[in-house]
Amino acid sequence: MKKLALFLPIVLGGETCLAQSPLAVDKPEAPVPPKLWSIPYAVNGQLTYISQNLAPFHSPYSGRLSLPSRRETEWTQTYTTYLGIRPARGLELYVDPEWSLGNGVGNGAGVAAYPNGDVLRVPPAGGTGASPVPYFARAFARLTFATGHGEAGVEQQQNQIAGEQPLNRIVITGGKLSVPDIFDTNAYANSTRTQFMNWALINSAAYDYAADLRGYTTGLAVEWIHPTWTIRAGTFSMPTIANGPTLASIFAQNRGDQIELETHPTVLKHEDPAVVRVRAFRNVADMGTYSQALALAKATGAPPDITATRKPGTVKYGFGLSVEQPLGDNGDTGAFARLGWDDGATESFAYTECDTAVSGGIQVSGKRWKAPNDRAAFAFTVDGLAPAHREYLAAGGYGFIIGDGALHYGQEQVLETYYAHQFPKGPMASADLQVIRNPGYNKDRGPAPVFSLRLHWEF
Repeated sequence: MKKLALFLPIVLGGETCLAQSPLAVDKPEAPVPPKLWSIPYAVNGQLTYISQNLAPFHSPYSGRLSLPSRRETEWTQTYTTYLGIRPARGLELYVDPEWSLGNGVGNGAGVAAYPNGDVLRVPPAGGTGASPVPYFARAFARLTFATGHGEAGVEQQQNQIAGEQPLNRIVITGGKLSVPDIFDTNAYANSTRTQFMNWALINSAAYDYAADLRGYTTGLAVEWIHPTWTIRAGTFSMPTIANGPTLASIFAQNRGDQIELETHPTVLKHEDPAVVRVRAFRNVADMGTYSQALALAKATGAPPDITATRKPGTVKYGFGLSVEQPLGDNGDTGAFARLGWDDGATESFAYTECDTAVSGGIQVSGKRWKAPNDRAAFAFTVDGLAPAHREYLAAGGYGFIIGDGALHYGQEQVLETYYAHQFPKGPMASADLQVIRNPGYNKDRGPAPVFSLRLHWEF
């Protein structure tokens, strides 16, 4: 099994956080990484099993991309190996073989706030999707340059080699990775494998970041890190079509740019500082616009089709805010909140279909009931669509993940809660419940309950 786990390589989401932490604490002695021929290296891995059960719900009608109102049980398995070496001071190289199996409820469609971040989105019309064979999720280089005095020790973890790193530094990351590895990270809501599972909680649902069908892309990010602030910027390849498996080759007209400012204000007197991240993004791709699709449908008498209005160089932009606040137990207990907005005029293209997003929640450490490695958590998300987007769906249009053929508009609202138990030197087992109100932004359907069991193991 050990050899299998090392060989087998979840996508969406960018589970491993590559963003560099500026809050490292000085240690008398830095952790010493293992070495191969005098080259420091790191080998880590994980496997995650998720079983989800959807119960029947109120549904007087449905369309091609509706969440089905039936009793359904689906499962996913993901295996990832994280391999890294440090051939020279300040230079690290990483590659992550990965394998993803299984399916999601509704075949990965029917709700924008989808309940399992390990699920591939439904393949695009006419596309082949992604074959269930091992692949390389990430292959990137990281360059680090000191910009001031002082170093801190860092422990080995996924895509991080043990040793020392400068407290003040510039970090350049380039290659294949996931945008949320670096942007829109959050200590309490960022990993579908160990925290909340819903797409709208692991990232802002209104952050339409560049990604292929699996959630990965290629590009470059630069971070300027100071102990009390960080500024990061990046540019990444967009897919050739919405939710597509192939990244565009003409980068100038098919890219996603983002910039993010992170600060650490002291909000609560006796707690660690909060972490506040403000972000803006701008996508350029061969995208369509909802108003043009509606105008074309009116002229032809056919249902609107966003794909018929796609034009190279079309722009979509948006903004986001993320806050996390430790509340005790060395940060294991804490709260978070996110706000997100995009212009809503251009089609949702890469992450999910959402134009406004508000989410928040709390995580409580099991230290409070003598189970120090356990945690319980609760969160909510409220997501909405811009007027042109909702009018498009109401007229019978389809996006890449939702479409009931009609629409009685209402914001998607999700409540999620989970309890995670860590077995000594073994896996983490979680029970998770989600209640999705107005799936597909439709008041005529739902609420849809989803119960999940998750088993996660790291080495």
